Amino acid sequence: MIASIAALLVLQLIGTIIIRLTGIPLPGPVVGMLILFAYLLWRGATPHALEGTTKALLSNLALLFVPAGVGIITHLHGVAAHWIALSVTLIASAAIAIVVTGFTLHWLMPAAEKDHGSA
Repeated sequence: MIASIAALLVLQLIGTIIIRLTGIPLPGPVVGMLILFAYLLWRGATPHALEGTTKALLSNLALLFVPAGVGIITHLHGVAAHWIALSVTLIASAAIAIVVTGFTLHWLMPAAEKDHGSA
């Protein structure tokens, strides 16, 4: 598990370095995640250790929202001043995430059905 977490952090670092060197307007961790995605596509399967680590992280995902909640409470005055813009942004980002997830699922389903049919 430690090696998998280290690998995830190294990918985040690589993504951050790429962003700093190129000036691409994306967060470094997102670029690191794209590198991981490309590696997993190339490999064709998720390593068992990485799968166990990611399942553990996902099962405790709610804990990762605690710092964001504290930040919102700390800056409640600023949130109250811009609540309309924040609400529109949250609704739009949720809608975009749903649409992108739907298209991704639509794109991946034929491959999954083909894999299950050959097994």
